[in-house]
Amino acid sequence: MKKNLISVIILALLIVNIILTAIMMFSVTSASKKTASLVDNIATALSLELTAQAGGDAEVYVPMENIETYDISESMTIPLKDSEDGSSHFCLVSIGFSINTKADGYKTYTSDLSPQETMIKDKINSVFANYSMEEAKGNEEAIKDEILKGVQKMFDSDFIFDVSFSSIIYQ
Repeated sequence: MKKNLISVIILALLIVNIILTAIMMFSVTSASKKTASLVDNIATALSLELTAQAGGDAEVYVPMENIETYDISESMTIPLKDSEDGSSHFCLVSIGFSINTKADGYKTYTSDLSPQETMIKDKINSVFANYSMEEAKGNEEAIKDEILKGVQKMFDSDFIFDVSFSSIIYQ
């Protein structure tokens, strides 16, 4: 009789365990669905925000095999705008351009920009002349963007898609 009573108690506990597990699974599943929905909404909002920021000045993707570089032949010493205290400063910079060999303007100008180098240097000088030393140190990306836009406008093409400073020293 004791064996049957223990078997009945074990069976009852087993049934209670199954019922409680089922209740727990239903409650956890609904909470899990709500959490997954919340995470999905947040990810969607972040994705929209990232694409909205990148939409203005999205970088151009060019495969490595289609890129050539052109470096200005010598480092440029450029006078900067006078500081607030009235002192004069200079910038010594080496500049290079990344060129897309598959773009339309490349066929016209090829990768040798040396005939136009004087005009390019003038554009670089005029951009740097708008900045004091403190402003230039804090806005190098803005300077690159201005130089790029000016050079693209000069050639009326976007075959030059990036500007890089291989070295820059302020004095």
